[in-house]
Amino acid sequence: MKLEGKSLKSDFLRFIIPSIIAQWVFSLYTMVDGIFVARGVSEVALTAVNISMPFTTGLFSVSILFAVGNSTIVAIFLGQGEKQKANEVFTQNVVLLCILSVLITILVMIFLDPFARFLGATDHILPYARTYIGTIAPFSVVYILSYSFETLIKTDGYPKLATIYVTSGAVLNCILDYILVMVLHKGVWGAAFATGISQAAVILLYLWHFLGSKGTIRFSKFHLMPSEIGRQIRNGMSSGITEFSSGIIIFFFNQAILKYIGEYALVSYTIISYVNTIVVMSMAGIAQGTQPLISYYYGKNESEKYKKLLKYGMVAAAAGSVVAVLICYVGAESIVGLFLKESEASLSIYSVRVLRIFILSFLLAGLNVVLGGYFTSVEKAGFATMISLTRSLIALVISLVFLTAVFGGEAIWWAPLIAESCCLVLSAGLYQWYRKK
Repeated sequence: MKLEGKSLKSDFLRFIIPSIIAQWVFSLYTMVDGIFVARGVSEVALTAVNISMPFTTGLFSVSILFAVGNSTIVAIFLGQGEKQKANEVFTQNVVLLCILSVLITILVMIFLDPFARFLGATDHILPYARTYIGTIAPFSVVYILSYSFETLIKTDGYPKLATIYVTSGAVLNCILDYILVMVLHKGVWGAAFATGISQAAVILLYLWHFLGSKGTIRFSKFHLMPSEIGRQIRNGMSSGITEFSSGIIIFFFNQAILKYIGEYALVSYTIISYVNTIVVMSMAGIAQGTQPLISYYYGKNESEKYKKLLKYGMVAAAAGSVVAVLICYVGAESIVGLFLKESEASLSIYSVRVLRIFILSFLLAGLNVVLGGYFTSVEKAGFATMISLTRSLIALVISLVFLTAVFGGEAIWWAPLIAESCCLVLSAGLYQWYRKK
């Protein structure tokens, strides 16, 4: 792996900063779509983009499941000096993702309307949701490969290059969104098409790196290795669930809001979900940025270094969480103002109030995500998966059911804080058990 070798802390910062920026950029793809759709079409169309988010986060989660699992194995092989094995595992992963992407596209296009209904599209929202999902689905292969290549370029030792490529795609997305939505008035189709084309353009940049002479990781001939596929799925499961957690949360919240509050609150939650995605993905950026380093030193059996990297990650997550809460609390009105017009005064006031409640969960989310990422890096896949499932599904659903039953629909906004608190108790317990063993 290409390391500068100045100090462990400098390598930590060199890897996590581009990783966090890349996560921001990936999160902004859908957020930019939402802003342009809200301004150029309507609030109903904005809700349709939010309804569709579990699908796009699902694509990213499939990508990151295989990318992190693959990256962990590749980094360990590089640490052990097994360069050819690293190349074969990398190439097998790319082929597998291409096949999986085609299957996803076919299934979604065949069952487009039922799928949109399942995600929560009402009669009012369905036409917009159908258009958005139906436009994104053919681009599944570039969505999945784009995220996977971004992770593996960092493992190759080029985190800054990954950030440059991702940022280039985001800038192109903004330009195309403006042209297609605001100038040509192509609505939600224009927003979705702009995002797909932007992801496709970035793929060409990634291929230029992996097919060039600079990198360590290269395409090579390989024989099918089912054991390595199973290994990377186990190692990447936690990160995949973490990535998909924002989509899972959006899905369950949409259902609960429609049942207990009303369709108008979906607009408020759409805004909240964008903020939540950016913050959670920032924490995932810390976890994924340290993952290649931890796995590399784990492969070299240098325990002092990978334990110190965990400490750096926890400190970064705690500091980042506090900063995120302060920015969101003080800037809540400005954030809401990006999406809602001045004429929507009552909805804006409500959105600001519930946003300030929801963001309290950020204080704990980062610690859970980084601990889960650490367990992935040292191949404790079971622990990592337990943490991810608890924070994104088990604890969240239990919190939603309990709070709405006891305190009513408005208590929904406190559910993430309760879920993250329960998960942190589990995470700390698992880590203490791991240290003793």
